[in-house]
Amino acid sequence: MAGRLAAVPGVVGVMLGGSRARGEHRPESDWDLGLYYRGAPDLDALREVAGPGVEVTGPGGWGPWVDGGAWLTVEGLGRVDWILRDLDRVDRVRADCLAGRYEVGVQAGHPLGFWSPCYVGELALGQVLADPSGALTERRAAYAGYPEPLRAALTGSTWEAGFLLDGAAKGAARDDTLYVALCLSRALGVLVQALYAADRRWCLNEKGALAVAETLPGAPDGFGPRARALLAAPGDGPTALTATVDAARSLVADTEAALRNS
Repeated sequence: MAGRLAAVPGVVGVMLGGSRARGEHRPESDWDLGLYYRGAPDLDALREVAGPGVEVTGPGGWGPWVDGGAWLTVEGLGRVDWILRDLDRVDRVRADCLAGRYEVGVQAGHPLGFWSPCYVGELALGQVLADPSGALTERRAAYAGYPEPLRAALTGSTWEAGFLLDGAAKGAARDDTLYVALCLSRALGVLVQALYAADRRWCLNEKGALAVAETLPGAPDGFGPRARALLAAPGDGPTALTATVDAARSLVADTEAALRNS
C-alpha cells in the first residue's frame, strides 16, 4: 500500500506513525500512515488506491492542522488511517521549533489543541515505508534531535497554567463548573507538554500523554495521581471547586520547581 501511495502524483513518501511506529501499540491499534505531499496530492489517484466506498478528504477538509486523508478497513490489518501532511509546512514548523516558536491551533479530535511541534515529532519518531526521493529519510535523521530553543519555550510556558488557574478561581467563586473544568484540563495539558520538553521527548497528542509524563524524571512526586484526582472530580459548588483550584495551584508550583531542577 505504501508503495502505491508513494507513486501518486504529489505524494513524496509514506511513513508509519502512531503507536505502531513507536512499538507501543495494542493488537487492536490502528495503522497510521502519514502521506507526505508537496503542492496538491492527486485525490482521484488516492481514491483509486483506496478502492470503492472509501471517502478521501483533501487538504483542509479535516481542519487547519490535520490536513485530510481517509479511513480504511483492510482485511488482515483492521483499521488503516491515511493522514495527509504538507511537507513544506512541516519544514516551516521545524524552522519555528529551532527558533523556539510553536503554535497551538484549534483542531477537531484534539481537545487540548494541536501543538505544532507534533509535525516534527511525527517525522522524528515515525518509520519510513516508502521514500522514492529520500526526502523523508533525510528529514527523519535531521529531525531526531530535540531543539533546545523549543525545550526552553515549552518548559517556560507553565506561566499559562498559573494564569488559567487565576481565571478558574474566579469561575469557582461563581460556581461555573464548566469553566473551571476547562481551565484545569488546559493547565494540566500545559504541564504535560513542559514535562515532555524537559525530557527532550516529542509529545504527539493528548492520548496517553499523562501516563507518560508522570514517569519522566522532571515530574514532581505524585504528579500522575494528583492530576487524575483534579480531573476526575473538580467538585460541586464554590467551596469544592475552590479547593480543587487551590490543589491545582500547588501542583503547578511543584511542577515548576521540579522543572527548574531538571
